[in-house]
Amino acid sequence: MKPEPDKRELIIEAVLKLISEEGIAAVSARNVAGEAGVALGLVNYYFKDKHNLICQALLAFEEHDLAIVNFDSKLAAPAKLKKSLEMVADKKFLSADYLSLRMQLWSLAKVHKDFAKLNTQAHKKYLKGLEELIAAASPKLSATEARKRAVEIDLIQNGLWLSALLGVDPATVKKAVELTKEIALAPAKRG
Repeated sequence: MKPEPDKRELIIEAVLKLISEEGIAAVSARNVAGEAGVALGLVNYYFKDKHNLICQALLAFEEHDLAIVNFDSKLAAPAKLKKSLEMVADKKFLSADYLSLRMQLWSLAKVHKDFAKLNTQAHKKYLKGLEELIAAASPKLSATEARKRAVEIDLIQNGLWLSALLGVDPATVKKAVELTKEIALAPAKRG
């Protein structure tokens, strides 16, 4: 017998879907309950208000991003770094729904200081994870150089996601991923 899905998780997924498809204005307890297929009282039980719903959705989305840089793997450090850089161009991250959600959640940073704080914290964790992957793959790099490369790669990845909304071709996506690999794995500069 298949276990019943966690109701709280269903609610969070419903919030993310509503934000992706209709924007933040669509997030109400009633709409979320309808989308999740749960009773309205359950939404109110788990989340005190719309603000809390959105904060929890931001935290859940952060987990998707962090999975790109923090995944279990028996791969050697350089191969793990390459896999991480390739994951950014995975079909699920380039889908219109996912990219729409990403844009909506990024824009929430301008709506409320709590949303900005959550976005900033998530971004810092992602950069730190990417920096650690780079440092592990190239132990001769200074911490400063590993950080610099992580920031450059992050800019390219964000640009890739933005461009994907415009319908970039697979060759361009592949070229962007290869560029991030070149940056990440370039030999350390001497002295």
